[in-house]
Amino acid sequence: MKAWTIRASLRHCPAGRSHGSFSRADNERSSNSLSPRFPYRVHAPGASREALRGRPALLTGRALGIGVAKWAFFANQTFNGLSVASILALVAVGLAMSFGLQRVINMAHGEWLMLGGYMAYLAYQALPLPLCLLAALPLGFVVGALAALLLEVAVIRHLYGRPLETLLATWGVSLILQQAARNAFGPVGVEVAAPPWLAGTIHLAEISLPWVRLFVIALAAAALLGLAAFLRHTTLGLQLRAVSQNREMAASLGIYTRGVDAVAFALGGGLAGLAGAALALIAPVTPTVGQSYIVDAFLVVILGGVGSLGGAALAALLLGLTSATLQGLTSVSLAKVILLFLVVLFLQLRPRGLLPSRTRALEEV
Repeated sequence: MKAWTIRASLRHCPAGRSHGSFSRADNERSSNSLSPRFPYRVHAPGASREALRGRPALLTGRALGIGVAKWAFFANQTFNGLSVASILALVAVGLAMSFGLQRVINMAHGEWLMLGGYMAYLAYQALPLPLCLLAALPLGFVVGALAALLLEVAVIRHLYGRPLETLLATWGVSLILQQAARNAFGPVGVEVAAPPWLAGTIHLAEISLPWVRLFVIALAAAALLGLAAFLRHTTLGLQLRAVSQNREMAASLGIYTRGVDAVAFALGGGLAGLAGAALALIAPVTPTVGQSYIVDAFLVVILGGVGSLGGAALAALLLGLTSATLQGLTSVSLAKVILLFLVVLFLQLRPRGLLPSRTRALEEV
């Protein structure tokens, strides 16, 4: 009975058709129709095989493209974090000199950064473009050093041994300087254009390295190496190290400790002013720019080891790179929270920091 039905259906098929073969019009009609008689589109076996063969290659190419893009993004974030870490290292090393030597919590230290940035802005406004950068960097250092020296002589020298009064006094000076900068330059940040020879970018594969950020990194490295040479190979540097290690013994040997304190304070302020002049090349300078760095600078000093200049530089590098990586993965505020949690967790394991300094002054704290 089934065989007879199949023969009858074949007998009623139009001429020119055979079982399993259809014209192009029938294929198009069947593929575009919603009739349940032909629910599937007819494909050539070779075409479907080629499509299936090319799909893994397409997916692999897309995956490689996404991987390269993510790698380039994190590489650029790391480089930007390195340039910010260079600025932070200059600020933190200057703070470590005063905090480790005199045990003074100077809340106005970030304002030396702000003053250096505004001095760079004034230099760029007053001098032609080839000479403005050469004048801005020394001017930022000198103004920061003089401001710190004036604060030490006028205020801090009379408050040694009273940390709470010192904290409140320097905080008041910080607020006064911020308001003075706001009155002089306005609340909006000022920008400094980089010279033409720093305006280019180096492209390595998918990584972009701006010349201006490379210059900032090189400047910070040169300043830190110069500071290390000053502390090791000059008489004043050796006296500063002696006072830092044992103030009473240094005084008994004839070293004028008050003068050394003033030099350390001025040198730290000069480094912060130099950092501000360098920061003006890559970011706007505002009256409150020092506040955004002072907390991180204290964090770096504690993480690196109180009184350890090498530890402060290393901690600034680690915090800058970690912060840049976390900001690439999360938001800026969440990255700050995670970074603070990691620092607190690390200090639970190593309370004295990365490279603790073994000095008599710190043992008395």
